[in-house]
Amino acid sequence: MMSQISKRTSSLFFGLLGMLAPVAVWAQDGGGPNFGNTAWVLTSTALVLFMTLPGLSLFYGGLVRTRNVLSVLMQCFAITCMVSLLWLIYGYSLAFGTGNDWIGGFGKMFMAGVEESSLTGDIPETVFSMFQLTFAIITPALVVGGFAERMKFSAMLLFTGLWLTLVYAPIAHWVWGGGWLGQMGLLDFAGGTVVHITAGVAALVAALVMGKRHGFPETAMLPHNMTMVVTGAGMLWVGWYGFNAGSALAANGNAGMAMLVTHMSAAAGAMAWIAAEWVKFGKPSVLGVATGMVAGLGTITPASGYVGPAGALIIGTVAGFACFFATQFIKRVLKIDDSLDVFPVHGVGGTLGTLAAGIFASTELGVFKGQGFGPGITSMGQQLGVQLVGVLATFAYTAIITFLILKLVDWVVGLRVSREDEIGGLDIALHDERGYDL
Repeated sequence: MMSQISKRTSSLFFGLLGMLAPVAVWAQDGGGPNFGNTAWVLTSTALVLFMTLPGLSLFYGGLVRTRNVLSVLMQCFAITCMVSLLWLIYGYSLAFGTGNDWIGGFGKMFMAGVEESSLTGDIPETVFSMFQLTFAIITPALVVGGFAERMKFSAMLLFTGLWLTLVYAPIAHWVWGGGWLGQMGLLDFAGGTVVHITAGVAALVAALVMGKRHGFPETAMLPHNMTMVVTGAGMLWVGWYGFNAGSALAANGNAGMAMLVTHMSAAAGAMAWIAAEWVKFGKPSVLGVATGMVAGLGTITPASGYVGPAGALIIGTVAGFACFFATQFIKRVLKIDDSLDVFPVHGVGGTLGTLAAGIFASTELGVFKGQGFGPGITSMGQQLGVQLVGVLATFAYTAIITFLILKLVDWVVGLRVSREDEIGGLDIALHDERGYDL
C-alpha cells in the first residue's frame, strides 16, 4: 500500500515538473531575455561599480597625503553621482544611440525607449545601459589621479561633465556604439582605448596644464595609508572580473576565458613589477605589488576576450616591467607630476594591451593562440594596423579635447586652488572636514 502511494506521489511530482518545463523554455526562447546572461551582467554591473566605490576611492585615497584624503574620496563619490545623471539625460544616447560614425544621436535622451521589455542582444537594455554606465563612471574617476591634491572641486565637476560629453561618449561610440573604429574591426574587448588610454592621456594633459604640486619633486610625497591602498587594490582586482568577463555580455566560455586571462595577467604584472623594484632598489614594496597588479589588469583589458592564458602571461609580464619603467621615466626624467601615475599605468598599459590584442588574438600561435581577429581581418599585420589606428586616434583626440576643456574650465572657474589652500590641504580648504581626528 505504501509503495503504491509513493509511486503515485512521484508520478504527480514529475507530472507537475513536466507541466512547468514548457513555460521555462518559452521564457528563454520565446523572445524574452536570457536569464543566465542577464544575471551575470547584473552581477558584473555591481562589480564594476564596486571598483569605483569603494575600490578606486580607497586606492587613490591611501596614495595621497593625509590632508587630502577626503578630497579624493569626495571626488570619486561626486563623479559617480554626476556621471550617473548625465548618462540618464544624454550620455547613454550619445554613446549608444543611433547616430553616425562619430557620435550617437539624441533618440535615447532620458532613456527614451529603454523599457523593461527592450533588449540589447538577449539581455534587457536597462541592464546593458547600467553596465555601460559603470564604465563611464570609473573612467573620469581614474583621471582624478593626474591632478590629485591641487584642483578645485568646482573645476573638477565642470571638467568631468564636459569630458564625459566631449571625450568619453564619442570614443565609446567609435568603438562600441557602431562607430568607425568598431566598423574597422578594432579589438577592444573591455576598454583599452575607451577607458585606459583616454584616462591616461587626460591625466597626463591635466598634469602638464596644471603644473607640479608645491614641493615636487624635491619633497617626498609618500602615500599616507598603505593599508587603505592595498584594501582598495584588492577590491579593484575582484571588481575587474566584472569589468572584463562581464563585457562578454553572456555567461559563457568567452566570459570564463576573459576572467581567467584577467587573473593571470594581474598576477604576472604584480610579480614583474616587484622583480624590477627588487633589482633597481634592492627591496620589493607593497605599493609596487599593488601597482603592478593594476598595470596587469589595465593591460589585459582590451585583449581579455580575444587571447588565451599563455598570451595573458606574456601581456601581464610585459605590463609589469613596462609600466614600472614608464613610471620612473615620467617622474624622475621628465619630472611630470602625474600625481598617482595614471598615464604610465593606464595610458601605457592600455596602449600595450590594445596592440597586444592584435598579436595574441591570432589562432596560429600554438600555446599562445587566441580567439581570432576582427570581422573581415585575415592577417596579424592587418589587425595590428587597425589597432595602431585606434591607439593613435584615441591619443590625439583625447589630448586635444582635454586640453581645450581644461583651458575653458580655467577661464570659467579657475583650475587650481591657492598656494595656501594646497599647503594646508584640500580637505579643510574645500570641504571643511578632516579625514582623521585622532
